[in-house]
Amino acid sequence: MSRSFFLDDASALDDLQVFLSRAARIEEGSVRLIAGSGVLAVYVAVLSPAGLTDETPTVLGLRTVALRAGEDGTTESFDAVVPIRSLLTRVEAAQARSLAGPVPGPIRVSVPIEVNTVVWAAISPPRGGWHPLSAASPATLDAIARAGIDEVAAAVPEGAGESIVRRVRSEVWGRPIPGIEHVPAGAAFAALGLGFLGEDDVRVFETGPWTRLTTRRGHVLVRRKPWTLSR
Repeated sequence: MSRSFFLDDASALDDLQVFLSRAARIEEGSVRLIAGSGVLAVYVAVLSPAGLTDETPTVLGLRTVALRAGEDGTTESFDAVVPIRSLLTRVEAAQARSLAGPVPGPIRVSVPIEVNTVVWAAISPPRGGWHPLSAASPATLDAIARAGIDEVAAAVPEGAGESIVRRVRSEVWGRPIPGIEHVPAGAAFAALGLGFLGEDDVRVFETGPWTRLTTRRGHVLVRRKPWTLSR
């Protein structure tokens, strides 16, 4: 069955396009779309382990977008995992239509064919039960992310295989962030790469094995390693 979602206007469409473009530059793969109660939650995996022995942390990016009712006056509820490039192509096509002339009513975006082999998408962060911790400095996260990017670039030789790249990234992005040691540096990388860092403090929340870093621009969700849960 062909699915679609509807956005308020060209501004909302542009925001989604920017988020998906940044995510695709970090990691070519899939995006999880959860639509319900008038909101579209858009999840992307910045980092995730390739298997049981892979120590790479699970780090997700999240943007939420307000949905509008479609032609029938309703908003569809769905949970779908789709190729990020396919969705980006559809969003850019909707942008082109809106630039060609005024689009009456909400802007329609079609949902690509689903994929069913994305392991990280089977892990669902909770929607409630979060309690706040001390805020983090955006400048600190920015510095940690940029230093890590430089370290990865210097440590990975040209033409290196996927296993070497994964090992280096796991080591660099798995290190703790000073002051919030249970959060890996990969969270800072996600916040920078997805454009979430600004002048405002980064609010930190926690529930069970999950930690969330939140700014006005979006959220980074980290599934913590079991050994950190006893802190």
